[in-house]
Amino acid sequence: MKLARIPIDAGGDPPDWLAEALAAIEAGRAVRKEFEGGGRLHIDRALPFLCVHLAGSDGAPVAREVVRANASHLLAQDAATAKPIVAAIGKLLERRFGAFMVLEMDELAQDELLTDHAPLLPPFKVEVMAGAEANIRAAAMAFVEAVEAIPAKFRTPRVELHERPQDSALEGETLDLPFPSMRVRFAPVYRQRNSGRIFPEVRERLIASIFDAALHAFAAFARSTRSLEFPTHRALGRKAFIDAVERTDRSIDEVASSFDFLLAVTPINAEAAWSEFAAGDFARAPRFLYRPLIIEIEAAKKTLFSIPFDHLEDPVLYQLYREKQQEVDLQLTMLSARETKKFIEFGRALYGPVEPDLLRAAEEILARTQKIAAHPQAPAERRADSRFVEIRAGEMIAAYARQYAGFEALVEVRDDLPAGLLVSGRRLLIARSTIMEPGRVDPILSHEIGVHLLTYFNGSAQGLRLFRSGLAGYEGMQEGLAVFAEYLSGGMTGERLRLLAARVLACAAMIDGASLPEVYRLLVKEHGFQRADAFNVVLRVYRGGGLVKDAIYLRGLLELLDHLAAGGALEPFWMGKIAASHFAVMQELHARGLLGGPSVRPMFLDGPEAPSRLARARERMAPLDMLRQ
Repeated sequence: MKLARIPIDAGGDPPDWLAEALAAIEAGRAVRKEFEGGGRLHIDRALPFLCVHLAGSDGAPVAREVVRANASHLLAQDAATAKPIVAAIGKLLERRFGAFMVLEMDELAQDELLTDHAPLLPPFKVEVMAGAEANIRAAAMAFVEAVEAIPAKFRTPRVELHERPQDSALEGETLDLPFPSMRVRFAPVYRQRNSGRIFPEVRERLIASIFDAALHAFAAFARSTRSLEFPTHRALGRKAFIDAVERTDRSIDEVASSFDFLLAVTPINAEAAWSEFAAGDFARAPRFLYRPLIIEIEAAKKTLFSIPFDHLEDPVLYQLYREKQQEVDLQLTMLSARETKKFIEFGRALYGPVEPDLLRAAEEILARTQKIAAHPQAPAERRADSRFVEIRAGEMIAAYARQYAGFEALVEVRDDLPAGLLVSGRRLLIARSTIMEPGRVDPILSHEIGVHLLTYFNGSAQGLRLFRSGLAGYEGMQEGLAVFAEYLSGGMTGERLRLLAARVLACAAMIDGASLPEVYRLLVKEHGFQRADAFNVVLRVYRGGGLVKDAIYLRGLLELLDHLAAGGALEPFWMGKIAASHFAVMQELHARGLLGGPSVRPMFLDGPEAPSRLARARERMAPLDMLRQ
């Protein structure tokens, strides 16, 4: 969603452009007018408030960033410039909503509480001044409460709340308007006292915290005046992506899509490696061969870190893109360390370790399903080969495409993959050596098409590529959802659950220093796995030099089951590829209007048994309970 831009009047006649801006607001259009010297009027929709910063020489860059983050804001050089603009806009919006408030944001000249004799981390001052009217007092109190609730990572705020005197000039007020108003000033704790050098982490946290407190103030004012209804204070944030966000989004995606991480670390000689391993009596790790890298790592990193983030104007999106940048950097670092000992450690940084609780859950699954290993099912008379899977995949994709024309997935049968299926972008890749029971085909396609491809296309429809390529750390919840789809489709089996547990066990053993043959023997001799199945596990876990990714399937499933037991919804997860930690973020962006609902819903949710299975999952289900169907 792009903002309409009001053209700058070359003649410098404020009434002309201001009249045009007012007409745009009246008509429900967004306004974004740039002034000479860096000023701006930005209103992405009509709201009963305006956030203002008077720049001057602008020695208050964080206050400026806080104001810029708001859906309705004004950056002006001085009060004389700002006053007629605020007065005209306020009059219009007050008539529309029945109420209108102004929040002026600035910084104190210095960090008064930081002295040579102060404690190492003294509090920092936040000064709030507001009128005595009940509605603006409610806004001020909401701001104070939100600021005082800021987690104390570096320094805690000390808030001073003052009543605005009737003669505002005596207190040096910069704006004197006929609307309920409050002024906030805070100490510049983000920079060193003497050198002026910036603490980047403190700066980012301060912007996000003060911005959130401002939204609390606006929400309290709107509730007090009954001028606007909204689900949460975060819904009062921006509802439009500016050009800078779209440029950053494209730039990040161009780097992320210039390589396929999983294909780059997946062996292309799986069958030959199995033959080599078996010929050596399973005593020596086979040699894995990989595709040559198609990117220059250092050049990709240089491009990645040259992408600017300083004009995004939205703390939430800023954080999402920073996280994605760090994730792509880790992926590139892993590729540069492929087939070396460092690969495992970089993988732990990307995917996390195998937590004790996760390992215990895996061991419990294996222990309680020993009968399956002791009495394996007889091979089915009819087996589904890659051609069967390809045809059924085409049918399922066509069914989704009938619901949503943008579901333009491709199916490829390939000889350079281990047996199984893999999604890469909008492609479903099927290994030609794939063989499975016919009853497993639809559940596994629900996994790959109904979750991985569906969230890719739903994410594509959101307008930003980030939601189709995936927010940082999305893979754990994505795989948990995909495994859960197998259960809702009626396809969860003991063998499948044991396989997920075995992957966790293998990852933990690898991290502890066990070799590929040692883990293979552990799975075959102690846990009763068939040789081919055990090799498939160790191939996945030791690929690239040791990839701990496979532990995320069971971890993601456990996180999802906890989410459902706590009353959590599934709907936001279909909007794009997100992590569990982004659930609240997706809800906020949806409430703001930045994100739409899913363009297409998973078909497996409409299965005859899916509602009852989902209901049981909400009653605190364990993975083993899925075997009861």
